[in-house]
Amino acid sequence: MKKNTTRIIRINDEIARAAANIIRFEMSDPRIGTVVSVTGADTTTDLKFCKISVSILDDKTDKTTETMDALKSAAGFIRKRIAETLDLRNTPEITFVEDNSIAHAMRMNKLIDEVIRNDT
Repeated sequence: MKKNTTRIIRINDEIARAAANIIRFEMSDPRIGTVVSVTGADTTTDLKFCKISVSILDDKTDKTTETMDALKSAAGFIRKRIAETLDLRNTPEITFVEDNSIAHAMRMNKLIDEVIRNDT
């Protein structure tokens, strides 16, 4: 069976959207940074496990690790809320993975702007 079937892609999108709403509106943990973005979800075909990619935009690395620790400790709560939100037969075990792509893109844009400013 193919890994990226249409069903799995839709489930990944719904899980990512639900997790983003839960993190943004329902969690009140002070360790979570101000700018936390869910960039995607990757669910196995049997819906047992799901890796949720999270991008944290903060200059301080200790705040980033605190946010990841808070998300990992709240994985059970987030799984429960996803189960209540989505009508799935099996709700996957959730693990959070840090995604640095947005921070890397911002850094590259800043470097390109500096080069352009120095050339003129």
